[in-house]
Amino acid sequence: MEILQVTNNLSIKRSIDTGTDEQRDVVKEIIKDVRQKGDEAVRFYTKKFDQSSLLTFLIKEEEIAEAYESLDDSSIAIIKEAAENIRSFHQKQLRSSWITTEENGTILGQKITPIDSVGVYVPGGTAAYPSSVLMNVIPAKVAGVKRIVMVSPPNKLGKLPAAVLVAAHEAGVEEIYKIGGAQAIGALAYGTETIQRVDKIVGPGNIYVALAKREVFGDVDIDMIAGPSEIVVLADETAYPHEVAADLLSQAEHDPRACSILVTPSNTLAQAVAKEVSEQLAKLPRKSIAAESIHNYGVIYVANGIDEAIDVVNELAPEHLEVMLENGMEMIGKIRHAGAIFIGRWSSEPVGDYFAGPNHVLPTNGTARFSSPLNVDDFQKKSSIISYSEKALRHNGHKIAQFARLEGLEAHARAVEARFKKTNI
Repeated sequence: MEILQVTNNLSIKRSIDTGTDEQRDVVKEIIKDVRQKGDEAVRFYTKKFDQSSLLTFLIKEEEIAEAYESLDDSSIAIIKEAAENIRSFHQKQLRSSWITTEENGTILGQKITPIDSVGVYVPGGTAAYPSSVLMNVIPAKVAGVKRIVMVSPPNKLGKLPAAVLVAAHEAGVEEIYKIGGAQAIGALAYGTETIQRVDKIVGPGNIYVALAKREVFGDVDIDMIAGPSEIVVLADETAYPHEVAADLLSQAEHDPRACSILVTPSNTLAQAVAKEVSEQLAKLPRKSIAAESIHNYGVIYVANGIDEAIDVVNELAPEHLEVMLENGMEMIGKIRHAGAIFIGRWSSEPVGDYFAGPNHVLPTNGTARFSSPLNVDDFQKKSSIISYSEKALRHNGHKIAQFARLEGLEAHARAVEARFKKTNI
């Protein structure tokens, strides 16, 4: 890994992919086709991109049963326990509607209502992602969403991975379709003959899925446009080099564009970690992917002290931040920007990816400066409640009318003053 000294002109290595003009044009054409031709277009693109010919997209109960039969008991138990951990964490995020009253009779409040329907996209391809199912579905269920629709690209045999189906069933999904790509996003956003449209779409995907979510945003809500995965390890001389290297590589194997960074005030640790990364990389099954990631987006920043190191972390605003410092918990108050913070050597990033309970759908590409992990609030909307009494309006009406006239909106002012004019009522 490249080792750089921190300077005032810090050059951040980060992969940002907004797609090519050609990719954007392809996505627009697919979504246009789905809007116009519905199921016919979805079928066509599923055959074209996934080499799967399907007459029906809906997963049947028999397929769920087959998934349970094909998966070993230990894996099923782990999925169930992870689901319970995630559910327990997100239940603590629930908010309640509230009402306040004042002596003059004014009633103000906020009404919290779950979104009616949510579409969850689960990536497919060469891997299975049951964790993605749990992390996207469970907060929606906790929030009270009544209809959750899951979509995922099928393999050439028209099947979804058993672990994905088991996770979906454990999370409470009752509507699952074997479709993926931009065509699935179009179907969720606008509906087809067999798929009713939803109000919000969440879940990660490839560049075509990301561009499709961007394209339909406004007609439906989306969670975020997620970039490649990233990790920053903030460590001092007390950290173990082989553990730091292993954690950096755990992100690098995700994607050739994944970003793995060590920030440390210790040049000794920097040298040791660089050596460990090289040695461990040679033994990884996904060596080619991880090697490209480390070469293009892997870096070690050596800072002049812990305060400067923390400044670098806040500048990076990483998706995942591991804190491996002698007094790590004491430093948390100085960290302002990170999607998820893992403290101590026993809190390796995969602990949060799969099992601990907090959500692993996190802001990427520095958006942790202003964004939060996926949470229950993302699946609820809030309505304000205003009930003014006659006494309150008589006391404040002239102020409201004057404020309206400050903005040149005379009709607004007269709408208030009309309440005090004599009528025949």
